[in-house]
Amino acid sequence: MFRKLFGGGEKKPAVDPYALPARRKNGVYPVDALGDVRVLALVQAAEAGDWEAVKAGLAPFDLGRQHRVLAELADVDGVQDWIVQAAEEDKEYRATALLISGARHILWGWEARTSARAVDVSREQWQVFYQRLRIGEDQLLEAAELRPEWVTPWRRLLTSGRGMSLGLDVNEARLDAALRRDPLDLETHIEWVSYLQPRWSGEPGQALEFAREAFTAAPEGHRLGCVVAMAHIENWVESDSKDCLDTPAIQSELRDAARRSVLHPAYERRPGWQEDFNIFAMALSLAQESVVTPRVFHELDGAYTAWPWKFMAQPEKMYAHFRRHA
Repeated sequence: MFRKLFGGGEKKPAVDPYALPARRKNGVYPVDALGDVRVLALVQAAEAGDWEAVKAGLAPFDLGRQHRVLAELADVDGVQDWIVQAAEEDKEYRATALLISGARHILWGWEARTSARAVDVSREQWQVFYQRLRIGEDQLLEAAELRPEWVTPWRRLLTSGRGMSLGLDVNEARLDAALRRDPLDLETHIEWVSYLQPRWSGEPGQALEFAREAFTAAPEGHRLGCVVAMAHIENWVESDSKDCLDTPAIQSELRDAARRSVLHPAYERRPGWQEDFNIFAMALSLAQESVVTPRVFHELDGAYTAWPWKFMAQPEKMYAHFRRHA
């Protein structure tokens, strides 16, 4: 029966030899280190402050393009305490160290600011926020200069540019720089969807229009379909109505985007692929779509990622709730 419901006749994804064992609780488990043993070893090396081990662990990855691997390193508390020295001493890998440090300082800055409304952020928090973002900006700009082919510094500079209110001209220039290096880069598009929200710099409907136009240029099976789902989630965050996505038109658009991207046979499951599916799982669930939502949750098999469920008060609990009712 499940084969009929979820397309059992299709080609199944190959078994991933690097997959981390799932630690399930009531059928659900958080995806740690992108669900990859190599990424876990890399994170552990960063936690230990072992720069040589970090460099060795980066061998299978392209940090200039793999945003999620960079994000795992940027999320390690304490990296900022030793990575700057690594950048100063290791000239061969200076750009890599600056990239990690810059990404860490920007995330570290947002940690100081917190997710509170701007009016609720103290003066001291703003000062720390801007100080860390300025350091991160300088490091990322140098990394981008040293390695002009990299897209990851420019995507991170979009985040700092938004936080520092550098204005449309600066941020559009950074967007263009990222898209020249990878016109279909999902993380860059998702960051720009955030920038176009009314709570930042945009007008209602602007982000969704941008997402739709971007996805039309993507080939079948490309993960860029997630930008359409993310634009709808952002609209839900902005809306006063929590049923705003529950319309036949939005259900149809999300269904088609899922089928053309993550559910397409050409979709490639790289480390962290579960987040792509979680983006669709949340958007489809909020839209109360009933045709492909069960398929998305079936493919996840209980794998939960904090993004984008963190927009909800009890993220993992809501994931489990929607999974049960899919």
